[in-house]
Amino acid sequence: MNEYIGIDIGGTKISVIRGDAAGNILEKKKFATKTKDETLKEIFEGVSELMNEHVTSIGVSCGGPLNSKTGVILGPPNLPGWDEVPITDMLTETFGIPAYLKNDADACAVAEWKFGAGKGTENMIFLTFGTGIGAGLILNGRLYEGSTGMAGETGHLRLFETGHIGHGKAGSFEGYVSGGGIAQYGKGTAKELGKRAAEGDPEALALWNEIGENLGKLLAILIDLFNPEAIVIGSIYARAGEYMKAGMEAVIEKEALPGNMKACRILPAGLGEKIGDIAALSVAMHTK
Repeated sequence: MNEYIGIDIGGTKISVIRGDAAGNILEKKKFATKTKDETLKEIFEGVSELMNEHVTSIGVSCGGPLNSKTGVILGPPNLPGWDEVPITDMLTETFGIPAYLKNDADACAVAEWKFGAGKGTENMIFLTFGTGIGAGLILNGRLYEGSTGMAGETGHLRLFETGHIGHGKAGSFEGYVSGGGIAQYGKGTAKELGKRAAEGDPEALALWNEIGENLGKLLAILIDLFNPEAIVIGSIYARAGEYMKAGMEAVIEKEALPGNMKACRILPAGLGEKIGDIAALSVAMHTK
């Protein structure tokens, strides 16, 4: 059976994984993100240690900006110094097998579509809802990336004329519907607010409802634009969706076309803490 190597590049940690076509993780190495040169050295050492004759391709999942067509990382804000890094060419030259690069939202979309909550759909959207918020689009049974691999930058869409800053824009959805945006309310982190909501704190519950309403505005746009069967939401929603659900659903019902709303399920991500690993493997497996 073919095997694959996935590399999940994050701002604080890196994972190098070997897995199979069924999404099983066979072996994994994990280490902290350091300087660019130190991190690349550890990545290549990790790939060397996991490589065997069954591995047919390598997939890299990384936050943008990047160009998935050329395989170049273009200076993500959480990776200082990673400017114009031709990661796929470097991997192919070293290991002699194809390598592919996708942004993390797209990689997670493919993972949830093939192995998680979106399995069996033809049209599905994955929303990251972590530190930031971005979308991966599965349309007509394949990943849609746009001309440079940057489709789905939902966090940059405008919610209000001005306000919280997210994705470099005041008033953007990312300034309100993301971990970074939630912190700007000045009431604590998403984790702290989740704990307070679980204890019945009225202020925390009211804030989660407001966040849910703003999320609902974004979802209504996506539902009417793409008419998906499902929108799968990760990270914060997967952990705290119960506190956002009422506000979110009320806004969707008000804003989205009834037929489109009825056709679409809103689901928490199904892969849990494994999603980053499976996403990187999915890049190696599903390149179109």
